[in-house]
Amino acid sequence: TNRTGDVQELRRTFSLWSVLGISFSLTNSWFGISTALVTGINSGGPVQLVYGMILVTVVCVAVGISLAELASAMPHAGGQYYWTSRLAGPTYARFASYMTGWIAWAGPVFTCASIALGVGNLRLGCIQLVHPELVIRPWMSFVSYQIVNLFCFVFNLTSGALPSITFATLWMSIVSYLVIIITVPAKATVHQTPKFVFTDFIDNTGWPNDGIAFTVGLINANWAFNGLDCAVHMAEEVDAPEKIIPAAILGTIGIGFCTAWIFGIAMMFSLTDFERVAFTSTGVPILELFFPGVRVESRRNYSAGPNHSDGLRRSDRVTHMASSSLLVFRPPANTWRKFIPVWRHRSTHTWSA
Repeated sequence: TNRTGDVQELRRTFSLWSVLGISFSLTNSWFGISTALVTGINSGGPVQLVYGMILVTVVCVAVGISLAELASAMPHAGGQYYWTSRLAGPTYARFASYMTGWIAWAGPVFTCASIALGVGNLRLGCIQLVHPELVIRPWMSFVSYQIVNLFCFVFNLTSGALPSITFATLWMSIVSYLVIIITVPAKATVHQTPKFVFTDFIDNTGWPNDGIAFTVGLINANWAFNGLDCAVHMAEEVDAPEKIIPAAILGTIGIGFCTAWIFGIAMMFSLTDFERVAFTSTGVPILELFFPGVRVESRRNYSAGPNHSDGLRRSDRVTHMASSSLLVFRPPANTWRKFIPVWRHRSTHTWSA
């Protein structure tokens, strides 16, 4: 048994770097900004990306410090619902813990769906770049979405190399980030002025009040920090979780802000045609921003470029599914698994990580 009294069922194979890798590969902040760019650039434009990211980061630091403190004092894969059961009064502990657990699990479920849809749309956007005559239909998005879901589901059932893969993903993300923020601005035919990047507010939402439009657009910056609690649910797979988990949480925020903020500024300086990017037929503005920026002669050749983005987002989806699976795997006293459909058909877990 571990220090919380639960039976230790998972091997402790994760180090600080591999936990940081799985946490950052889930948030992947700079790429999260690019995925949800359609919201940000239409709800404030450059101002949203520059100052919205700072505002959201301040809030996320407060959230991260709270998570880190709780994870240090009571490291447990259950995270939120375990802390609720310990901190709530005896009268409400069971009910509050149960409700917190389901709400905490519902978040990753919807986020996983959103990520899978984003990956599917990115792939469809690449196809549309190669075949401009293609009109993307809703059923195409649905099929692509389900293919991503199936890939990630099978991966989490069979893979025993998750620590190594997440560590590699961390470095793949950093290298891809460096290549993009150097190549796109360097190859852009037109560069925007500092006034445009730091002061221009663009509202295409239809809201009569700029403040409301800006607030709505904060979902773009917020998407850069989705799943901050990922490291919390890895507590049973690391040695000294009371030290490693808090460091991974705050490290994820630090790396996320630095990469996402610089990425947003670099892309806004490289923007050649705002209207074309904001209302692209691909549905993925970042693809339209990259294309004229790197001045590729052939759209067919260019479509191979965003493959790294597809790979990064797939790894994001894989790690998010792993994290949410661990959230279910370690409930209080293991009592709520019976309420999960198909759980009773599984006698043992398959995570070899």
